[in-house]
Amino acid sequence: QVQLVESGGGLVQAGGSLQLSCVASKRTFLLYTMGWFRQAPGKEREFVAGISTNGDRTSFADSVKGRVGISRDYDKTMYLEMNNLKPEDTAIYYCNIGSYSSSTYRPSDSWGQGTQVTVSS
Repeated sequence: QVQLVESGGGLVQAGGSLQLSCVASKRTFLLYTMGWFRQAPGKEREFVAGISTNGDRTSFADSVKGRVGISRDYDKTMYLEMNNLKPEDTAIYYCNIGSYSSSTYRPSDSWGQGTQVTVSS
């Protein structure tokens, strides 16, 4: 199974920005649809954003639309650009391998270990 490692989290004030990165252990990373999820304390893990193999399809949760961008390079890294962060964005962010079905991102059981994002008010 492909190993996924997230990085880029940290402590930021509301209104600030962060860029999260997800690095795969194999170059075949570029063959996979990928996505980001997050989980806040006491809450279920929720979808944040997804991106197709070549980046021509992206999707976002309503809670982050207009504030988040997702991209991938031609090596083995996927990015989540987060802007105008809010305290409600505080969570552990996880990288995921998935697929698109009827324009809906469907996660697999392949997850990274997560990176903590904390947004202060």
